[in-house]
Amino acid sequence: QVQLVESGGGLVQAGGSLRLSCAASGRTFGNYVLGWFRQAPRKEREFVAAVYWSAGSTRYADSVKGRFTISRDNVKNTVYLQMNSLKPEDTAVYSCAAGFLVGAITNPREYSYWGQGTQVTVSS
Repeated sequence: QVQLVESGGGLVQAGGSLRLSCAASGRTFGNYVLGWFRQAPRKEREFVAAVYWSAGSTRYADSVKGRFTISRDNVKNTVYLQMNSLKPEDTAVYSCAAGFLVGAITNPREYSYWGQGTQVTVSS
């Protein structure tokens, strides 16, 4: 049973930083992609960033490039999302996801497993 457990969300002022963690368990993730998505009220789920577990290569949404960094720790089976220079428009529930992708890395339907999400609120 794959489990993804996020932590690290909270309230921060604009310009501040937060680091989200996603602890993954239940299988080996060698051929998987682990990603972060976010969903703000009344908006569709949006791709944020992803990392290929074995290779470590990464991909980012244009809206977060240069501000967010995704990384993984193979020993701890944990994925991180370091978020700097946060803006009020980054406010959303952030969810970790894992999948063996055959399609677009930005498509949430490509991901089979999801965490419960963690709230990030950025005040102006």
